[in-house]
Amino acid sequence: MTYPQTLDYLFSRLPMFHRIGAAAYKANLDNTYKITELLGNPHKKLKCIHVAGTNGKGSSSHMLAAILQQAGYKTGLYTSPHMVDFRERIKINGQLIPKKEVIDFVEKYKTDFEIIEPSFFEWTVGLAFDYFANQEVDVAVIEVGLGGRLDSTNIITPVISLITNIGYDHMNLLGDTLQKIATEKAGIIKSRIPVVVSQQQSDIYPIFNARAQELKSPIEYADKRFKVINHKHTDKYLECEILDKKTNETSTYQLDLTGTYQLKNVLGVLNCIEVLIDVGFIIEKSTVKKALSHVVKLTKLLGRWQTISEKPLIIADTGHNEDGISQITENLKRYTYKQLHFVFGAVNDKEIDKILNLLPTDAIYYFVRASVPRALPSDELQKKAEAYNLNGLHFKDVESGLNAAKKVCKKDDLIFVGGSTFVVGDLLTSV
Repeated sequence: MTYPQTLDYLFSRLPMFHRIGAAAYKANLDNTYKITELLGNPHKKLKCIHVAGTNGKGSSSHMLAAILQQAGYKTGLYTSPHMVDFRERIKINGQLIPKKEVIDFVEKYKTDFEIIEPSFFEWTVGLAFDYFANQEVDVAVIEVGLGGRLDSTNIITPVISLITNIGYDHMNLLGDTLQKIATEKAGIIKSRIPVVVSQQQSDIYPIFNARAQELKSPIEYADKRFKVINHKHTDKYLECEILDKKTNETSTYQLDLTGTYQLKNVLGVLNCIEVLIDVGFIIEKSTVKKALSHVVKLTKLLGRWQTISEKPLIIADTGHNEDGISQITENLKRYTYKQLHFVFGAVNDKEIDKILNLLPTDAIYYFVRASVPRALPSDELQKKAEAYNLNGLHFKDVESGLNAAKKVCKKDDLIFVGGSTFVVGDLLTSV
C-alpha cells in the first residue's frame, strides 16, 4: 500500500476516538497487552517518562522531550491527537516517524491485528513502542491519551510519572467530579516509581497522596518546590523568573511556548528534570534553559498559542475544555486590539454551555465545524451561543470561517481560532 492508502485503511477500519469519540474508547488494557505480546513486548525495552493530566500534558511532554534531546539523549516522543499528519504522534528527536515505517508495520501485522480488533489508539501505541524499541531510543516521553488508569499507554513502567493540571473533561468516560477524574489520572502511579504533580489542587491532592503512599512511590508537588516570582512577555518569549525553594536559587527562563498557562506546566517539567538527575540522567541547567526557548524548533510542536500570521494577527490554540478556554480568555487580555474576531468550533461531547459562558461577548464570532464526525454542527453551535450573547454567523468549515474573518478584519484587529483541537488542525492544514 501507499502511505495514503495505509492511512485510509486505518482510519476506516479501526474505531478512532479522534473521529467518533466515546464509541472508540476501550475501557481495559486487554488489546494492548495482546498487541505488545505479538510485537515481543517492546515497551519493556524502553526507559520511559509517563505524562497524564487534563490540561498541559502535551506541552509538558514536548518540553521534557526538548530538554532530553538538547542534553544529547536520543528521545522518543509519543503524543495525541495529531494536527495535520498522523506521524506527528510518533517522533524521535523531533523527526516524524518515516512513512515507510508506518506502511511496513501495517502490512506486517495487518492480519494479526484484525483478529485482535484493536482501536486506532491501541494500534498506534503498539507502533510507537515497536518503533522506539527498534530505533533503540535512550528515553521515550509517553503522553497518556485519555484518563490514565485504563489508557493503552499504561502498560509501561516508567522512570518517573508526571501528572499535570486536573480539570473537567471527558466526564462521560472518566467521571463527573474532579475526585473521580483525579482517581483515573492517579492510575499511572506505579509501585516505588517517583511521581511529580504539577499543581497541588486542594480538593484532589489527597487522592494522589493516598495512591502514592499505597504504592510506596515518592511524590512531589512542583508548585511547592518551585515558585514563579515574576513573568513578562517579550516579542518572542514568555520570560519567567523561578525560585527553587530547595536551593533558594532563582533562575530566569525564556519559553517559546508563550501562553501564560505554561507557567504551571514549566514547574512540573523543572521538578521532573530534578528527579531525572537524581536517578542518573546528566542534564545541565544551561541545557534546560536553551531547550525551553526552542521547544517548537526541537520537537515540532503545533497549536499551543501559535501565531499563524502577523498581518492580520492570527493566533490559534488547542484549549478545548473549561480550564483551557479560561486560559485562552486570560491570554487574550494581554493584547491590544480594536476588534476580536473569534473563529470557534467544538465537538459534540463537551459540556458546551459551560464553555460558551466563558467566552467574551464583545467578539464577532464565526462558528465553524471541524472535519471530524464528532464536530458539533456550526448552525447548532450558533444557536447555543446566542443564548450567551455571542453573536456571529455560521460557516460550513474552518477555512470558510477564517476567510470571512480575514475579509472584514482591520489592521488593528485580532483573529483567534480555536475551541477544539480539530479546529486548529483544520486551520493548520489549510494555511
